[in-house]
Amino acid sequence: MTKNDSLFRNRTFNLLIIAGIFAVLGFSVFLTTTTWYAVTVLGSAGSLGLILIAATVPRLIMMTFGGVLADRYKKTTIMFSTNLIQSILLLILFILLVMDQLNLTWILVLSGLFGALDAFFGPASSAMIPTIVKKHQLQKANAYFQGVDQLAFIGGPILAGVIMEVASIEMSYLVATILVFLSAAFIFPPFIQEAAAEENEKATPLQNLKDGFSYLRKSRFLTVVILILITMNFFVFGALHIAVPILVELFDGSPIHLSLLESFQIVGMLISTMILSFVKINRKGLVSTFGLFATLISALIFSQVSNLIVLIVIGFFIGFAMSFVYIPFFTAAQEQTDSRLMGRVMSIIFLAMNGFDPLAYGLVSMLTAIGIHVQYVLLAFSLIGLLLATIIALTAKEYVRN
Repeated sequence: MTKNDSLFRNRTFNLLIIAGIFAVLGFSVFLTTTTWYAVTVLGSAGSLGLILIAATVPRLIMMTFGGVLADRYKKTTIMFSTNLIQSILLLILFILLVMDQLNLTWILVLSGLFGALDAFFGPASSAMIPTIVKKHQLQKANAYFQGVDQLAFIGGPILAGVIMEVASIEMSYLVATILVFLSAAFIFPPFIQEAAAEENEKATPLQNLKDGFSYLRKSRFLTVVILILITMNFFVFGALHIAVPILVELFDGSPIHLSLLESFQIVGMLISTMILSFVKINRKGLVSTFGLFATLISALIFSQVSNLIVLIVIGFFIGFAMSFVYIPFFTAAQEQTDSRLMGRVMSIIFLAMNGFDPLAYGLVSMLTAIGIHVQYVLLAFSLIGLLLATIIALTAKEYVRN
């Protein structure tokens, strides 16, 4: 790559990266603060499950239409608007907490609205990347984009844990508000050079959505990877969202332990992402299958450990393996998808990545609420996930060889 071909000489890419950092940092501070508030103040794993479901279900409902909007309108306008409104919602949450008026109902409502808006940012940003970088730069651009996101996910829980330890939960929510607002400022449309949205045939949003599903269904590669994403996010990612704060409380941990458990998973993702930014992947199907098995095996080991320090280390390896699923797939999807349908396809991919999370949240919360030890729940999830991964590998041999 020549000096003039460097991604970091691309002003639009840099602004998108910076906006992404602040958005993810703000979201992770919000999520870490809310999980700790639910477990310690509300005092219920069931409350945590309800909050995560409330934040996820509206997001899933709106996500399919987020891609349609990304194909019809300027992506920077979509991202700026959603982040600005999200910062206002976080400010409301902060004010309610300061006034001692915050309760589970308010958290559910505000988390639901926050999640619904988040459904528009992800597909728009992912669909924008192929329009601002050259095709041969896509894997590197995705790796950089994932890498800085993961750095933000590392910083978010640590920042939230430190703020809650030395200041208060209120201050942590205020910092989250400022961070999300800064994201909106950096993606302010006049700052970004973006081409006008392509003219699509005049069709209803439902027809546009149907076109996206039809396009995706014709690609066996994309179909199989979606099954891999569902397996990993339900049996590992979704389960750990509920299990980690419960384990920290169970083993007498502190907000710092919660932050480290969440952060070291992202550290693992960051390191593997850095590796993938330099290594060209040709057999994307094989690599993503390997990543799925490695993630599930690490989660299986995680389920049998009762020491917080060891859990933090294993969390690192779970995160390390996850990037070997995400990055090959996003690159392949962007390379193969028609630009007119990019937003719709990306929204369906995001839906597959997150669509089963609420079921995992609800199921883990229900099983722990009726008295089943959270480690046994994680063990069962890991074993079932490994069984499904084996079935996918055996029935999609052509995919694995690619």
